[in-house]
Amino acid sequence: MIHVHTDKTGLILFIGPVLLILLLYGWPGFLSAEPAPRLLLAEIYRHDLDPSGYWISEKLDGVRAYWDGDQLWFRSGRPIHPPNWFTRGFPKKPLDGELWLGRGQFERLSGIVRKAQPTDDEWHGISYMLFELPGSRGSFTERIAKLKTLVDEAKVPWLRVIDQFRLPDRTALKTRLEAVISGGGEGLMLHRADASYHEGRSDDLLKLKPYLDQEATVIAHIPGKGRHGGRMGSLLVKDAEGRQFRLGSGFTDEQREHPPAIGSVVTFKHQGLTSKGLPRFASFMRVRDEPN
Repeated sequence: MIHVHTDKTGLILFIGPVLLILLLYGWPGFLSAEPAPRLLLAEIYRHDLDPSGYWISEKLDGVRAYWDGDQLWFRSGRPIHPPNWFTRGFPKKPLDGELWLGRGQFERLSGIVRKAQPTDDEWHGISYMLFELPGSRGSFTERIAKLKTLVDEAKVPWLRVIDQFRLPDRTALKTRLEAVISGGGEGLMLHRADASYHEGRSDDLLKLKPYLDQEATVIAHIPGKGRHGGRMGSLLVKDAEGRQFRLGSGFTDEQREHPPAIGSVVTFKHQGLTSKGLPRFASFMRVRDEPN
């Protein structure tokens, strides 16, 4: 029961904690709130780094998904709702990977996996591409071997381990990156072969792209002018360091009509930082996840 106490003047002295939470965050958010899974996150590859000590894989343009042994989750801590058959037979162990439809299919994939009521036919063709075994002991090399064993034993065709390979030097890495990009891929991921598992952002895991990318939270919609009059012109966003700036390019007409929600996390690309520490030539790429 929620109790509200007042003094003789009728001023509210205390509001029950549940009511306070609802007032601050809203009823729907309170009901659906879940702690975000603590995962390993990538740093940016430095071009002077020797790649020979790393396992390398293609960076997939999919949706990050964490399997806790019973349920799939977005990075934000919100549940993913696949058809029951999709996860039937998955190992009863934590897994980390990406839901993936193929190169260049992110927008279509995103629309499918974010539905609260899944459309059965749409999930055919989606794979859960694994790249990590959260909490498991041993080096990354050992964890990849364990992952392959788990997948082989599960015998679920759409449960797969991302192909991991080794390259001898930076020249070979550059050549492989160029091949991936020319084929429509996003880039490469490098995971230090001898690294033990831990959570948070680390240079044990690196991403290599032909451009830099970053994430920021949407804090306002700026109305457009001219051709974009009557719809969103740009997003006002805030990055992890608290810097605010506008994102005004990279949007489709549909995205300007229905812009990313305030509070959502978006990914954008840029070409380095200005002298003020702001992204140079920042361009919207996608919504990372539902609002936290």
